[in-house]
Parts: sequence; C-alpha cells; structure tokens
Amino acid sequence: MKTVRLLLGDQLNPLHPWFDRVDPEVLYVLMEIRQETDYVLHHAQKILAIFAGMRALAEHLRSAGHRVHYIAIDAPENRQNLTENLDALLTETQAGCFEWQAPDEYRLDAQLDAWFAGSGFAGGKTSSMHFLANRFEARNLFAGKKQWRMENFYRHMRRKHGVLLEPEGSPAGGQWNFDAENRKPWRGQPPEPLDRRPLHDHTLLWQTICDAGVRSFGSDSAAAFRWPVNRGEALEMLTAFIDAALPHYGDYQDAMSTNAPRLFHSLLSFALNVKMLHPQEVIAAAETAWRSGAAPLAAAEGFIRQILGWREYIRGVYWAHMPGYENSNALEHTLPLPQWFWTGKTDMRCLQESIGNSLEHAHAHHIQRLMVIGNFALLAGLDPQALHRWYLGIYIDAFEWVELPNTLGMSQFADGGLLASKPYAASAAYMHRMSDYCRGCRYKRDQRTGKDACPYNALYWDFHLRHADRLSRNPRIGMVYRNLAAMDASEIENIRRRAADLRAHLDLL
Repeated sequence: MKTVRLLLGDQLNPLHPWFDRVDPEVLYVLMEIRQETDYVLHHAQKILAIFAGMRALAEHLRSAGHRVHYIAIDAPENRQNLTENLDALLTETQAGCFEWQAPDEYRLDAQLDAWFAGSGFAGGKTSSMHFLANRFEARNLFAGKKQWRMENFYRHMRRKHGVLLEPEGSPAGGQWNFDAENRKPWRGQPPEPLDRRPLHDHTLLWQTICDAGVRSFGSDSAAAFRWPVNRGEALEMLTAFIDAALPHYGDYQDAMSTNAPRLFHSLLSFALNVKMLHPQEVIAAAETAWRSGAAPLAAAEGFIRQILGWREYIRGVYWAHMPGYENSNALEHTLPLPQWFWTGKTDMRCLQESIGNSLEHAHAHHIQRLMVIGNFALLAGLDPQALHRWYLGIYIDAFEWVELPNTLGMSQFADGGLLASKPYAASAAYMHRMSDYCRGCRYKRDQRTGKDACPYNALYWDFHLRHADRLSRNPRIGMVYRNLAAMDASEIENIRRRAADLRAHLDLL
C-alpha cells in the first residue's frame, strides 16, 4: 500500500518520528498554495520564511533518502487549494493510505477531517509531537471551575514536566513567579546584543511569489533576510540568545526603546511555531543556564513562563473555545483600523515605532503588541476581528491558535474576561515609564485634553466611562473609577469631547 503523508507549512520538524525510517512506499507532500497565502493579507517576510523553510525541509528529506513531492506556488498542476491538490495527487499516485499531522489551526483541522472522512482512504491523523500539553489539557484541568487562570496551569505544567523545581518538588527560589522583578525600563545599558540571526538572499524566491500574484504588505527584505529556514539555524539562534540575551531578559522583557527594538528578546517564536525547535529543548536550555550560574533565576523563570506557561495555556484556551471564539466582541467595538496600521505614518511616536518596526521586520515584542498597539485599539474601540486579521497577517510567528486568544482575549477583552481578569488598558504614563517613546513626540504625555494632549489619555478615561456598566465592579480596576468619581463634571465632559473627536478622526493622529 502506497502512503502519502502531508506536511503543512508550520510542520517543519526534521526530527518527527515519521522520518526515523526511509520507506520507498511513503511519499511526503508539501505545497505552497494561495489558500494559505490569501486567507488574510500576510506580511511579505512571513510568506517568504514559510516557503523557504518548506523548501529547506524538502531538500533535507530528499538528502536523507525520503521521497518528496513538492508543489511550488507557480507549478502548472497547482490547484492552489489543499484538498484539491490532495485529490489530484492521490489519484495520480494511486495511493491507498493518507496520513497527516494534526494541524494547529481549527480551520485546517476541520478541512482535513471532513475531506478524509469522505475520501475512503486508510490512514489518519497523528500527533505533531510538538506541544507539552494536549489540546484539551487546560479544559480538563479547569473543568467545573468558574475562572481559568494561567498561573494555575503554569504550576501544573512545572510539576508535570519537572521544570525549575527543588528536589522535594517546591519551586526553585521559593516562589513560582518572578514577574514583579521583570518590569524595569531600559536606559541604554547593558547594550543590546548583536543580531546573530542568519542572513539569506531570497530575491529569486520573492520574485517567484510576486509573479504568482500573491499579495502581501510590509518590507520583504528578500536580499537580506534574517529569519531561520532550518533547524540548524534555529539552534544557533537559541545558543546566541542563551549566551548573550537571557541574562538580561528578565529585567527588561517589558522595556521598549527607539534605539534597540530587539533588546534582549529571543526572536525564537517563529522557529518554535513552525516546529524547527521543540519547546522542551528551549526550556531546558534556559534552566541549564540558570543552574550553571550563567543567568539569574528571575530571567530563566520569566522566559520559561512564556513557553511552558503562556504558550501552552493559550493553545488550550483556543481549542477549548473553537469554533465561535473568533467572533467574540463583548465590548461591541466596531471602528475600522486607521490607515496608518498599514503604513506606520502617525504622529504618535510609540505607535510609529511599534507599527513601523512590525512592517519592517514582521516582528514586535509582546509589550509593543499588547501595551502599545493593542492598548490603543482597545481604548479607541477598534473592531477586534479586523485587528485579529491584522495581527495574524503582520507577525511572522502569528498562527491562529496563538494569535487569536492573545488578540481577542488578552489584548481586546473581547471575550468578556474569559482569558484576562481585567482589560489591559493604560494611559501615556505607562509608555513614559517603560520606554523612550514619549521623548520627541508631538503629543504631550502629561495632558488629558487639548489638541496636543496624548491621545492615550482621553481615550483611557473615556474607555472606562463608556464601559462603566461592565467594568466598574471589577475589583482589579476599582481605583480608576474612584479617580473618575473625584473628577468634576466639566473635566469629564472635556474628556468625552476630546475622545469623541479622536475616535472620529483616527486617520489623522
């Protein structure tokens, strides 16, 4: 019986058990298709990185003796649809068995399940062998509980996998979470590490993509491409991060600077999310650095929490609430995205920097995504589904399982508090404390109203006024409503007017 095995663009793990044995009766198929480039408008570098990574894996498998069928974006036989290509290939090869690794996105999982159910083939779905929790582990852990909290899931995962524990099972350092030590602004020292990422020239591949009619946005950087295309390059990036950046990651993980957009972040999320790296080896590298004295515990724990805690938890939230979660809009926000989301051309320096870097590099770190871009979208009342599509398209590491709950739940509170216990809302004071963005900005961070006042300020107070019925009883933001109660009526009216004017003219900010 001939077997066809499908590899998706985010399943680039050369160590998967599938590849332990060379079998001439097995054919691996990878395909570049418009179905996947077009379901949202993607950043140019995201398309390039995935196609280059797929091509690199195909060549690696061929070199190891495996049979590979690669359908390029411009191939005449390419039907540009996943299941239509499978129909044609399976008919051509007269295969009797079809196997695939479980997709991480609901839409692909449902598409392949439905197609296979009516195909009549033997075979079926297998694990990608990537994640440290199963799809429904979070749902099962919190069964019957009113609230889900990442911290509880994180402690469960630490115990389950024996990470950062003392011999008797207590947390290393006497506490589970060192987040309170991870909030320092960066003032120029220590210096940002050198960029050790690989350098590629993908000019020809980019031309092929453009000639095939694929639309994109952002800088392609094809001639000087800085993202890994194979596991070896991803491992080199991991080593460089552990050696040079992890020691300072904890202190400055929330900091932002116009002079150092990377700071001490790993930039490993793309390699992780397309499975060039396994989360267990990344976690082990960080823990080893702490145990050897090469990195402080707060830094190692803060980094590990993002992977073992948040990354696994957010996937559990996704699978527990799909389908349907993607339509969440509890605050009923509907404003379209300002046009500068696509250009970065705004006078607000924090957004100019964060969106500009995103357009240039297909990357921004988590605080820029959450507390600059997402915070503005929340306060202004932007359509969360439009914002979701933008996040999903612009970031090289964005796949729906991780991006959707982060955007709708964590950033926009669109799920009504399922994921986050309070909205992540902040005024200009937060930007000033955690960055140098306010320096040189034409807007005044210390003014609430007036034409030169920072838009975040009036929008911040107006957001809480507009949603007082829902939020005023939330104990985590009670101080906001006590401050509003202390304002006189004229100040409240000025805030409302300023916010209404801002929201009516977002394109002009």
